[in-house]
Amino acid sequence: MHDHGKIAVFCSASNNIDPQYNKVARDFVRAASLRGYAIVSGGTVKGTMGEIDREISDCGGYHIGIVPRFMKDIAAHGLSEIHWTETMSERQTMMRKGAVAAVALPGGIGTLDELIETLTQKKLGFYGGLVFALDLKGFYKPLEKLLDHYVDTGMLEQRHRDMIVFCTTPEEIIEKIDE
Repeated sequence: MHDHGKIAVFCSASNNIDPQYNKVARDFVRAASLRGYAIVSGGTVKGTMGEIDREISDCGGYHIGIVPRFMKDIAAHGLSEIHWTETMSERQTMMRKGAVAAVALPGGIGTLDELIETLTQKKLGFYGGLVFALDLKGFYKPLEKLLDHYVDTGMLEQRHRDMIVFCTTPEEIIEKIDE
């Protein structure tokens, strides 16, 4: 079923967020799963990660969880595969490995760390996939402005700024991955 490759999904572990963020996350992983993509996530039951685990399971998709051993007590239950890591850094590297795309859904500081590390790895040539941020309700507008500011001040080349695509709907991201 996952013949189109893997999509790494970075998302919130918080249970205290606007339900719309979780709805759109579920919509995204359902659409990607039905298109034949395997979803790679942080693999826990917390927040949006838990929501996407249930959604992928419900639609018959393939879900690969990358979980640090110190989080074993909160590992998701519907995973098709689980891979254990020792550190968060190792988790990020494993999530990106072989992914055709990395998608940052709205999330907290961990999601931001994953997104920035992915951009850094892409800039250095260690990650070859696409990079997206789902800018639902303007969530990633401040980051987009910050990256543009980096370009304006000469701290970031435009070609590196262009490595991340900000999209407002799950459908837009999937269409761009399919191109």
